[in-house]
Amino acid sequence: MKKHNFYAGPSILPEFTIQKTAEAILNFAGTSLSVLEVSHRSKEFIAVMDQAIALVKELLEVPEGYEVLFVQGGASSQFYMVPFNLLKTKAGYYNTGVWAAKALKEAKLFGEVVEVASSKDKNYNYIPKNVTIPSDLDYLHITSNNTIYGTQIYKDIDSPVPLVADMSSDIFSRPIDISKYDLIYAGAQKNLAPAGVTLVIVRKEALGKMDRPIPTMINYLTHIEGESMFNTPPVLPVFSALQTLIWLKENGGIKAMEAKNIAKAKLLYDEIDRNKMFICPVPDPADRSLMNVTFVMAPGYEELEKTFLARAKELNILGLEGHRSVGGFRASIYNAMPIESIAVLVDAMKEFETQN
Repeated sequence: MKKHNFYAGPSILPEFTIQKTAEAILNFAGTSLSVLEVSHRSKEFIAVMDQAIALVKELLEVPEGYEVLFVQGGASSQFYMVPFNLLKTKAGYYNTGVWAAKALKEAKLFGEVVEVASSKDKNYNYIPKNVTIPSDLDYLHITSNNTIYGTQIYKDIDSPVPLVADMSSDIFSRPIDISKYDLIYAGAQKNLAPAGVTLVIVRKEALGKMDRPIPTMINYLTHIEGESMFNTPPVLPVFSALQTLIWLKENGGIKAMEAKNIAKAKLLYDEIDRNKMFICPVPDPADRSLMNVTFVMAPGYEELEKTFLARAKELNILGLEGHRSVGGFRASIYNAMPIESIAVLVDAMKEFETQN
């Protein structure tokens, strides 16, 4: 029976990506060598890196003046790499969840940091509105999608200062106006590839302005000059990322993916709002994530949480447990999630309501 993979990350990948990666592990590009053992300086792998960078630029319509990088260390390394390269005196952060708070904490090691907006007062269940952004910031940092709490910033912010975004969990899910950002970073293990590589899109003119010396490996200019191969890159995740990018292009690109994501999320949110046994902790539909749908048992049914999880597992609905810090349920419905799997979850919710 088909498994329905709702894990938050590492998470579902396109079957195309998994199949092509499996083939390359056995025989990469006709070399009779595994992609796990071939030199990253070989012409075959250089072609992989070059094509992956080109497809990122094509799919996201990256303007001139921006560089696309594949680096190691995960998005968490970007929490300090960003301020090391961009923070001279003062930076501003939206505090909209655990990962945003961690990024903010790291930035305080490099200069003054102000909390421009926060939703912590209501356990991060909304996106702050009507925010006044100080004009004296070196940059403003946002986390576009909050995997734990199920909120998302859909529209690109009009910022009077350089804008930096952690898009780890919603990159490639919707069109982005790259020109509004100085830097975007995204860990791969949600919408792109296995964990181990991080995508960075950076405006080159924003770099090279620090007075402080920057260690070689965390200087973005190092990776620009080295064409993402200053040191040995994580070849397998980069290869898998390329396959996902090819899959995205073959399936209509970013606009087509956005339409599918909206339809998938609507199907699930409509059932949560209809079903008397469940509620969504994010009250404003405008703030609800298209990538991570969070919900809990409605008042009076709390004791049935484990029963529903057990029934879901019987139906091969996997990874539905909410983050340990909030409990409840979380259905992560990234790009590769087919709407058929969401329909199975919706049917399980209807069945559970009928039986209880």
